[in-house]
Amino acid sequence: MRTSISLNDTIAEPEVIAIYKANGWSSAEKPKQLLCALRDSHTLVTARMEGRLVGLGNAISDGHLVVYFPHLLVHPEFHRRGIGRVLMAALLERYRGFHQLMLTSDGDATAFYEAVGFERAGKTVPMWIYAGDDH
Repeated sequence: MRTSISLNDTIAEPEVIAIYKANGWSSAEKPKQLLCALRDSHTLVTARMEGRLVGLGNAISDGHLVVYFPHLLVHPEFHRRGIGRVLMAALLERYRGFHQLMLTSDGDATAFYEAVGFERAGKTVPMWIYAGDDH
């Protein structure tokens, strides 16, 4: 099956929530806010196979210097097929030349992000106020 990548896709709540729940992400419990956040992102990239949403990623940016990639998810049924790598490549191409590209890696995902060019941020320490309970 061919994967279709888009920076101009329209997403529907049920398909988005299915991916978030399948990956155990707590933001699935706030569907209205999640859909608004994704739709209002600076960039939203999607992956579809035969019309089915199988992955997505988003970016929050000032549009000039800094971009943060908060979400990159692939439905577990489609893991290890290179979809996440293609989604991240589309985002990295979109923000090529930016001064600072950031993300927060969770556990096993660190190796993936290192493989696509990210590295630990020197002596910085990630900090947050987080409303979820999945970390």
